[in-house]
Amino acid sequence: MPDSFLTSSERETLTILADAVIPESVKFGVPGAGDPLIVEEIESDAAKQMPDISKSLNELEILAEQFGGDVFSNLDSTKRCIVVEEFRSAHPAAAAKIGNLVVQCYYRDDRVMRSLGMELRAPHPKGYEVPDGDWSLLEPVRRRESFYRRTD
Repeated sequence: MPDSFLTSSERETLTILADAVIPESVKFGVPGAGDPLIVEEIESDAAKQMPDISKSLNELEILAEQFGGDVFSNLDSTKRCIVVEEFRSAHPAAAAKIGNLVVQCYYRDDRVMRSLGMELRAPHPKGYEVPDGDWSLLEPVRRRESFYRRTD
């Protein structure tokens, strides 16, 4: 497996996007999602999806040129926000895919888990205790007519 599936320019764009999704928090002592270890995890996690991710990052660069007049990494934060919103509007599935990858990898990082007071371990087989919530919130779902086909 190669060290990276992305070009250095694509990785820089992904890093900036990841930091936009989850910025660094000095208050909680956690890095942003653009931290090199987290970006590395994103690349590793999405190895099979990298052609799609790479294509999406290139689409973002096209929008950066159109709406910002420069490559994404050279834009100021205001122009980056405009470009990201245009990207989300034009490519909602791709934006969601990148956002989901960023969030999944971010919340697996030991530094982040530690800041949340979580044990540094896999969720299984021990699991995590989830407090009971307000089950009445499911009433609309229970009243809804079934929309699936029975198999019996």
